[in-house]
Amino acid sequence: MYLIFRCNCGRAVYAKESVKVKKCVCGKNLKVAERRIIARTEDPQTASEKVQELQEEKYGGAYFTTADKI
Repeated sequence: MYLIFRCNCGRAVYAKESVKVKKCVCGKNLKVAERRIIARTEDPQTASEKVQELQEEKYGGAYFTTADKI
C-alpha cells in the first residue's frame, strides 16, 4: 500500500505505508505518520500517476516527460 500526501511546500509526495520518514525534493524530511493522507493506492505506478495528477491540478498545465524527450 502506498500513501499520497503533500509536503509543506505544496508538492505531492508518495511513500510506501511502512516508511517512517520521506524526504521531499525541497529538502524537508516528512514524518509520514503526521501527514494528512490524500489517497492510498496498491502499487507504485498508480501512486506516481496520482501524484502527477495532483501536481498538474495545483500548478496548472504542467506536464511530465522523460529527459530524453526534452
